Amino acid sequence: MTDDYAALEREFAMFVRRARAASQRLSFAVHPGLDSSAYGLLARLRDHGPRRPSDVADDLGVGKATITRQLKPLEALGLIERLPDPDDGRAHLVALTAEGSRRMAEAREARSRRLRARLDSWPDEDVRTLAALLARFNATTLE
Repeated sequence: MTDDYAALEREFAMFVRRARAASQRLSFAVHPGLDSSAYGLLARLRDHGPRRPSDVADDLGVGKATITRQLKPLEALGLIERLPDPDDGRAHLVALTAEGSRRMAEAREARSRRLRARLDSWPDEDVRTLAALLARFNATTLE
């Protein structure tokens, strides 16, 4: 059993290294000036709509100062915009701009093509099983 966990740890380490590299490629696909954390932040806004910066920080597990630093270049590049918060006139929301949405859609499509090409030789049932197991794993809390 110990060997099984050691093998799992090795595979996770490889997966994480590849995921980091993929994140960098995806961020670069959205805009060449972005760092690797940008894609995840933009994806969060794409998937959950306009959010307060503090909520985005909580979602991503980073501090408010970090999220502020990460949002500034995205706004300067025209990928996100600040909107008034309808629930609190003192606060604002951040949202993807039309340009940000367009670039994210292009990057997502490219990512999907790469994944499909990589798993093309896999039986559909194996792809479903992998997705189900990853969903099950991601539903657990790691501490």
